[in-house]
Amino acid sequence: MKIQARGKINWTLDVTGRRADGYHLLDMLMQPIALHDTLSILPADDLALAIDGAPDLSPGEDNLILRAARALQKEYGVLSGARIALTKRIPMGAGLGGGSADAAAALKGLNALWGLGADLAALCRIGENLGADVPFCLHDAPRRAQGIGERLTPIESRAYPLVLLQPCAALSTKEVFAAYHAASDIAPPDTEKAARALAEGDLYALRDCAGNVLEGASIPLRPQIAQAKADLYRFGAAFSQMTGSGSAVFGAFENTETAARAYRILQRQWPVCLLTESAL
Repeated sequence: MKIQARGKINWTLDVTGRRADGYHLLDMLMQPIALHDTLSILPADDLALAIDGAPDLSPGEDNLILRAARALQKEYGVLSGARIALTKRIPMGAGLGGGSADAAAALKGLNALWGLGADLAALCRIGENLGADVPFCLHDAPRRAQGIGERLTPIESRAYPLVLLQPCAALSTKEVFAAYHAASDIAPPDTEKAARALAEGDLYALRDCAGNVLEGASIPLRPQIAQAKADLYRFGAAFSQMTGSGSAVFGAFENTETAARAYRILQRQWPVCLLTESAL
């Protein structure tokens, strides 16, 4: 079987607290994007992973795909294996949820392959322990994510043409959160208002109330993020923002023609520039 693992963008990201175990409490509006990795899964006696398109990504036991597979085996006492081939298209270290999407696709695919009959809620409980974005990627639809990512509420949105830039190398999530806690002047987004703007399809209203608090912490460490945003606005984006903990920046456009024109220009200026769209 072949399964698409779609990436995501954050329309908002707010940090609302921290649990005693160190996990951050978040409030985020997220949406899948058309850009996706592909998992091909075949039955086998043991588990094995091969990767195409990402030479630096380990196919070993530390890979989220194999961690997801092992967790599913343990939960349901599965003795069967699988041959999994990952075709990687989502940039790594970008905040686009590629690793989480791959893990979610593995859980869905192996659930079907092994005939486990696990429902979405059961897969999400396993996914929570793999990464904050895995439950969202299992739902694979516009959602408000709260808590540590496990509390998911449907939101309304529509498909927007997107241009994605990855202007710099990634920082670890730990480094970005440390910079956030050290900062004192980062304004939180108005998540309720942003959700209404998305439902109304008003990117300009969204621009006035959305935000990603980790962006403000990241720009002093990675000033290229601010330059990428400026370029996206300069060539017609109605809304631009860093997604997740970075390093990718997206521009949302009101029509495909403006997005395509911006893409043609910006791909000559930035080493990683992708044309895609938000998805439903």
